[in-house]
Amino acid sequence: MNILRLVSRNLLRRKGRFIFTLLGISVGMAAFVALLSLGGNMQGEVRKQAGMLGANLIVTPKNWCAYDQISILTGESLPESLQYDVLDKVASVQGVTAIPYLTLKTAIQNSPVLLTGIHPQDTLAFKGWEVARGNYFPTGDERAVALGSGIAASFDLDINDTITIRGQSFPIIAILKTTGSNDDIAVYAPLPLVQELYEVGDYISYIAARVEDMARMESHEAAILDVANVSVTSDKQLLGTVLSMLGSVNTTLQLIAGVALIAAAFGIINTMMTAIYERRREIGILRAMGGKRSAIFQIFLLESGLYGLIGGIIGVLAGFAVSAFAAPLITQSGFNSLLKGAAPTASIQPSMAALAIAFSLLISVISGLYPAWKAASLTPVEAISYE
Repeated sequence: MNILRLVSRNLLRRKGRFIFTLLGISVGMAAFVALLSLGGNMQGEVRKQAGMLGANLIVTPKNWCAYDQISILTGESLPESLQYDVLDKVASVQGVTAIPYLTLKTAIQNSPVLLTGIHPQDTLAFKGWEVARGNYFPTGDERAVALGSGIAASFDLDINDTITIRGQSFPIIAILKTTGSNDDIAVYAPLPLVQELYEVGDYISYIAARVEDMARMESHEAAILDVANVSVTSDKQLLGTVLSMLGSVNTTLQLIAGVALIAAAFGIINTMMTAIYERRREIGILRAMGGKRSAIFQIFLLESGLYGLIGGIIGVLAGFAVSAFAAPLITQSGFNSLLKGAAPTASIQPSMAALAIAFSLLISVISGLYPAWKAASLTPVEAISYE
């Protein structure tokens, strides 16, 4: 008795039922893999953004909530909350380099974008930016703006074009090279100019600080707290908070996808139980011809496993296709996504694909255990006498 030939023939005996059962496990696996892939991409991009902050410590007002602090990493506008003299206090701590930011909203062609007030030369060195085109703030107090590469590309802007901020036109004097971070999607202007335009006095949004000696991070943090009434968050703490939030969301979404997999598992059980009742005579004949219970058990378990194997392969391919299509929509949705400067890629790894297929196979085999046992437990008399 060729078991594999018998199994393949039995699977294709009811083509409609085979296809719909296969679709059940394929859709469940596709949803699971797509969410897993996108989650991996989002976490990778968060780590990338944190690495490109250029800061070890973030100095913010004490009344800021966790969401405000996370907005620094995700590239959102923030309120003017710190007086400028706090910058001098932080910079007075030996071994600390401090850079101020004032992050507000403006619009280009009726689309909201981030306007960041900076100390141009200090920020250029702090961030390690490179200039693609133009003359980047030669004196540091020009009434002009520089653009991130993403802004320039999205709105088809170049050197000597102008943008309007609060009713005033300002020339574009520089375009920055692509960094792959949120820095690509902001407009930059000298801090005093932004403070003047938005009438915020000498206030800034937050301060990014870099320490020279990482081993003394905690002592530098304590020194900043001693000289200023502020809150200090390390880049690792900020990253951990965002990853924790993403992890919770990913887990919830994967649990939802898991429900689809459970439903698919019950579909396999139903299909296999139906097959038993349809093939009881066949089972009886096999048993009467000397077929062992173990052989009957193997036949039905193999049929169930093949649903998982084939459905898993289809689901993995479909899941990666969906994630590759959805990633650009998530990361580039009108500058309002969690990771505005993120590259639109999906996290696709061979190990992930192998584990997903193995998981699909495991679910299907478990689903087939009871039907296989039920089929193997039939006696020849019970099976052949079935009407």
